[in-house]
Amino acid sequence: MSVLSLIIKREFIAKVRNKSFIVMTFLGPLLIVGMTFLIAYLSSVNKGDIKIVGVHDRANIFINDFKNSEDIKYVDLSNLPFDKAKDSASNAFEGLIYVPQVANVDELATKTTYISDDSPKMDFLMNLQKIIDTKLNKENLKKLGFDAEKIENAKIKSEVQFAKFSGEDGLKFLNEIKIGIGFAFGYLIMMFIIIYGNMVMRSVIEEKTNRIIEIIISSVKPFQLMMGKIIGTSLAGILQFLIWIVLGVILIFSLSAVLGGQQEAVTTAQVSVEQAEVAMSFVEKLQLYINEIPVFTIVISFVIFFIGGYFLYSSFYAAIGAAVDSETDSQQFLMPIIMPLMLAVYVGFLTVMNDPNGTVAVIFSLVPLTSPIVMLMRIPFGVPLWQIALSVVLLYGTFIFVVWFAAKIYRVGILMYGKKPSWKELYKWLKY
Repeated sequence: MSVLSLIIKREFIAKVRNKSFIVMTFLGPLLIVGMTFLIAYLSSVNKGDIKIVGVHDRANIFINDFKNSEDIKYVDLSNLPFDKAKDSASNAFEGLIYVPQVANVDELATKTTYISDDSPKMDFLMNLQKIIDTKLNKENLKKLGFDAEKIENAKIKSEVQFAKFSGEDGLKFLNEIKIGIGFAFGYLIMMFIIIYGNMVMRSVIEEKTNRIIEIIISSVKPFQLMMGKIIGTSLAGILQFLIWIVLGVILIFSLSAVLGGQQEAVTTAQVSVEQAEVAMSFVEKLQLYINEIPVFTIVISFVIFFIGGYFLYSSFYAAIGAAVDSETDSQQFLMPIIMPLMLAVYVGFLTVMNDPNGTVAVIFSLVPLTSPIVMLMRIPFGVPLWQIALSVVLLYGTFIFVVWFAAKIYRVGILMYGKKPSWKELYKWLKY
């Protein structure tokens, strides 16, 4: 067995036997699924909160237009003096809508006031403005001699249908699904790089602090040791992710079955037929969406960019771990590594969703430090094969170059103690 294989085996076994690794491997899915159901439960609980809003309409125009809903109840305080209505609302209500008496109703567009100590939610404020606009528009139409109700009834709500040049029906919301898939894969790569890249760095720092590295380096080359740590840690991370996926799927199906079993069973044949038709329709729609998405290209590209991106950034993390004596000292070097990852997420999300084949999206999908994330976000929309190939070549070419200079820093840094290195010193180490 080669030296590199022995190092990979040692790193892998050391990681998977670690108590924290074992605990998080089995506790992680429980926490994720638990948090998911907790958020869903809290969201359903919050829907039951009804907010009471007072209305003081001195102009006697809007009072009949404020309709109660599931979460908001309007109370008419127009018969009370304004000061008394204001005091009542401040003590018992969420807020007070004040409509002053004016000579011209058009003035209400700017003089209607919502009074509250708390800032209103955006949807409540927009709904309030919509009610005012609709009412004032109707009043203006009446002044001009038009029948507002007939005009309202004459309005038509259109629904544009999608179709292909081949005659097949198009699919709505397909782009949104592609955005979700691309963002999920890109974000997964970023989290894997950060979590397990830090694990590589901590492993190097630990061996350096315990002086074990001095014994190991007498038997193996620094480059072999660095690559062994990167590959061994990545295999442990992949194993942990696979276990998370399996346990997560089992937990989700188990909890869904338990919760579904607690609900009342519907036994009528009519409902059963309707449910079967809905299920069949959903399966057919799902199949259509899957056919429109390049699933094979996404999966293969995810594996390729996942490996390339992780190896590239893990080389940086290993070099940083060799250059410092503690995790505290590593903070000054981590920011330049994390920034490209964060930039890739924001650039991918802000540009790919609007123009996946635009100049900005294409450039950042080719730059090696951002391509593992941005390219994964673009691929669901369809990317020319030459762009994917060029991005892969640049990514792995940069990885080879980074490994070369990271190994130089690693070779010198693992034997340096007691001194915090600066960027200038790291540059000198490259020349040794």
